Amino acid sequence: METELTVQQVAEQTGLSEHTLRYYERIELVSPVQRAANGHRRYSENDVRWITFVKRLRSAGMPISTVQRYIELQRQGSATVVERLELLKAHRHTVQQQIQELTEHLAVIERKIQYYLELESPDADTCP
Repeated sequence: METELTVQQVAEQTGLSEHTLRYYERIELVSPVQRAANGHRRYSENDVRWITFVKRLRSAGMPISTVQRYIELQRQGSATVVERLELLKAHRHTVQQQIQELTEHLAVIERKIQYYLELESPDADTCP
């Protein structure tokens, strides 16, 4: 028998709020979750793995509309593998560009920190 988790447990495991989990279900980023007899959501381990994947896509900056498109394609089955691959490649390119920009920003910050450290040093008078 597969473990069933409450929305609170899944929120704790994934770091998403209960509200976000319900929202993701409502906008179909997550398939409809099974319900207990009392109507409360009961998540499977597969649900948690899928939610974690969606969270990674979102954390990597993928817009909700693009995640929705990916999921729509995924639900259509193997005939959409090429489209899904292209979608992920395009987002990979976007993330790589963001990493490059952040690396450049970090380099500027590092240079400025070094500059101030040199100003603080006892022999700062000799620094240009």
